[in-house]
Amino acid sequence: MSTFTLNGREIPFEAGETIMQAAWRAGIEIPHYCWHPGLSVAANCRMCLVHIESGRQMAMPIVKWDEKKKAYVPDTKPKLTPACQQTAGEGMVISSESDEVKRAQASVQELLLLNHPVDCPICDQAGECKLQDYYYEHQSTAKRKLTEPVHKPKGVRFGPTIVYDAERCIMCTRCIRVCDELAGDHVLDMRERGNRNEITLAQGRELDHRYTLMTEHVCPVGALTSRDFRFKARVWFLKSQEGVCSGCATGCNTHVDFDPRYGKVYRLRPRDNMAVNKFWMCDDGMMTYRRQTEDRVLAATVGRGDARVPAFGDEPFARAAAQLGAVTPNKIGVVLSAQHSNEDNYALAQLAKKLGTTKLYLAKLDAEREGWVADAILRSADPNPNTAGARLAAGGALDETTEDLLQDILGGEVEAVIALGAASLETLAELEALTKLDAVVSLTSHVGALPATASVVLPVASVFETHGTFVNAKGAHQGFRRAVASQPGVEPGWKTVAKLAEALGHDLGLGGLQDIRSKLAAAAGAGATAGGAEARA
Repeated sequence: MSTFTLNGREIPFEAGETIMQAAWRAGIEIPHYCWHPGLSVAANCRMCLVHIESGRQMAMPIVKWDEKKKAYVPDTKPKLTPACQQTAGEGMVISSESDEVKRAQASVQELLLLNHPVDCPICDQAGECKLQDYYYEHQSTAKRKLTEPVHKPKGVRFGPTIVYDAERCIMCTRCIRVCDELAGDHVLDMRERGNRNEITLAQGRELDHRYTLMTEHVCPVGALTSRDFRFKARVWFLKSQEGVCSGCATGCNTHVDFDPRYGKVYRLRPRDNMAVNKFWMCDDGMMTYRRQTEDRVLAATVGRGDARVPAFGDEPFARAAAQLGAVTPNKIGVVLSAQHSNEDNYALAQLAKKLGTTKLYLAKLDAEREGWVADAILRSADPNPNTAGARLAAGGALDETTEDLLQDILGGEVEAVIALGAASLETLAELEALTKLDAVVSLTSHVGALPATASVVLPVASVFETHGTFVNAKGAHQGFRRAVASQPGVEPGWKTVAKLAEALGHDLGLGGLQDIRSKLAAAAGAGATAGGAEARA
């Protein structure tokens, strides 16, 4: 592989790569604002200027202050090159740390900050702002401008999700390129020139496509802010954990940002994975954190309707075991969930084997009922994160849905149900047949139509409260990790299933997460790690 030298270090590069791309792949950050690895090159911020010291040198004419003559005299300086635009060449010797480069970086910083408002204390970007970071790294000088800065519109509503502050904008054009190149919707553009520049909406339009939050995510400063996250939390209080989006079967990799002081998740951000979602997520996916944290089931209950009461300790498990024990085992229907992890589904499938029932069903969300719209960018036609994983846990084909379960109940083939999760195709009215059964045990993290029919509800941890894996539409096994602790008494689904099995007199022999994953991997064969996504916790 060809190489060039950057600051004394040898950097390999592929044919056609720019200096910036090769340095980025090697883990070296050349300061930049407008460049993004997933977008086209704009080369307009000039922060990534480097000095190519090898080859024929180009010089720029300048005037320089001569202390002896007490006057400006003609001189030259090396011509610097944008690293984001310059194609790497074999044997190049490049510096991004020379005195000339440092002066250029400091000058760019000063130019960008001339009219920038000093509102860091109230800016949501504070703590993860490139202007702040690079000021301390590459400028660190007092502001010399004494005149009134140029004022521009503030707090402009761009659409349902985004607010724009033109005074903070450095015109990197990342947001424009996200709309053009990712979403395919030219809804943003620039107007005016120089220090009057600002981003503007297309006439008669709002920023309302399905990737609007990506415009905020790529903004290197505080010009674009999410209306959902705005003024909610300070990023230096937040910790981050690896997650997988539960919005659809694409399985976009995420950063789950949470405040450990309160055990609260505040936002999701895309985590780079070139085999799955590259650098992106859709708006609905980024907002799934709300679905995962709202309408939670936090305590076990027994009974139905007005007679439903909380239950504690071993009581709900004993009640569930008594109800299920009164039914012929092969007439117990077991419902797996396309919303829950491989581990939870595997444990329930093993319980079905121990009970001696082959009546397995799959509960999942329906795209049409949920108003889910697929696209050719990221959004899968399946709005469930783990349909493939649930089928794998069941040992193969799992075509029977909750619709089939209802038919089997009406036909007398199913007299009791153990169901995982809250998601189903039907409403509560359509699930009325379940309320006629004496034994419906729901293991769920959320309220929903399916748990509402239950005679016993057992709470389980959500995806933010447990380690687990999903299998996406392409067969990639992807691990997510626990971000926040669950409420006391609420455990991961597979542990709750094991405890229910124990109450029923069965030992599932689950040695832990790694043991379950080994068994699932053996069932999946060589495809268990397809797509290059790592399944770990």
